[in-house]
Amino acid sequence: MFNIVLVEPEIPQNTGNIARTCAATGTALHLVKPLGFSIDDKHLKRAGLDYWPYVDITVYESLDDFMEKHGEDKLYLATTKGEKTYADVKYEDGCYILFGKETKGLPKDFIEKHYDTAVRIPMGQEVNLRSLNLSNSAAIIIYEALRQAGFPGLD
Repeated sequence: MFNIVLVEPEIPQNTGNIARTCAATGTALHLVKPLGFSIDDKHLKRAGLDYWPYVDITVYESLDDFMEKHGEDKLYLATTKGEKTYADVKYEDGCYILFGKETKGLPKDFIEKHYDTAVRIPMGQEVNLRSLNLSNSAAIIIYEALRQAGFPGLD
């Protein structure tokens, strides 16, 4: 099983879409506070539709709290700051793929500390975009991890 970690997500629809992807792929979802919405938010529930009962979800009080519990596990940081692309690495079973908040990404000092596991999604340089949408990014990377593993448990 793989793990998607959203660090301080701000937009409920993105988190709902990612929860739906997690339900469809058997991926665990980890939410790191502060959240930019309530877990009871109607937009969050609408985006996740009726898949919430099928999501393995854990909530942490802070990034420090998450790292206390999983800092020794294999982590990958999804960031526009990475040298390697998301397809350049081999995702291990049980690894955690971290995504930062929509407006700022992951904290700069955190990226620097774990730079060797930072991955990025290539984008055209002609277009002046900061990044792709969070839910699209999570789907791209989790499906690469699943592809590498042979799509275990998926039809």
